[in-house]
Amino acid sequence: MFTGVIEELGQVDTLSPRAAGTRLRVRCRQVVEGLAEGESVTVNGVCLTAVELRPDSFAADVAPETLRRSNLGRLAPGSKVNLERALRASARLNGHIVQGHVDGTGEIVSLDLLGDENWWLRVRVPEGLHRYLVEKGSIALDGISLTIAAVSEDVVSATIIPHTYRNTTLQGYRKGSLVNVECDILAKHIEKLLQVSGRKASLSVERLEEMGY
Repeated sequence: MFTGVIEELGQVDTLSPRAAGTRLRVRCRQVVEGLAEGESVTVNGVCLTAVELRPDSFAADVAPETLRRSNLGRLAPGSKVNLERALRASARLNGHIVQGHVDGTGEIVSLDLLGDENWWLRVRVPEGLHRYLVEKGSIALDGISLTIAAVSEDVVSATIIPHTYRNTTLQGYRKGSLVNVECDILAKHIEKLLQVSGRKASLSVERLEEMGY
């Protein structure tokens, strides 16, 4: 489990194709501190298992399915990546609940400067995901926890503050860049409950509101 608060901006060192998937090595310093073999790390929002730990890097195996469904398949040596270690139970939940299970890739429509180092980001999300997106709700883009400022058909918008822009891959985004999208898991569970209610007639939107959702 993660929060979407990026700890470090790492750099891809090597990509070694294997019979199935790829072995990725990422250079970093902060994230490997206290990291144990087999623990989880998100790379651009994708949950991977850290292996072959070194003082300045870690490796991870990326499955073929992950390469297809995320932007990790487009990485190259030198690419910048967002990194976050798994959340400890005693830590503060600063962003929102992020699983590291990417739903698909979105396309950057625009990234416009608003002033005072604040930016307005617009991303076209994959078909079928927009139903999970609501204004003031949460979304993870390349592992970054963001608050949705606006939703228009298949485009979601968010304001990027200076700290987030400077300390994540956002600074390298261009129109057409692909970003990993993970929708709020709570929205998916509520949708499932409503689907069940349609068959059993035991749950409704009004009932969920009464229950505090």
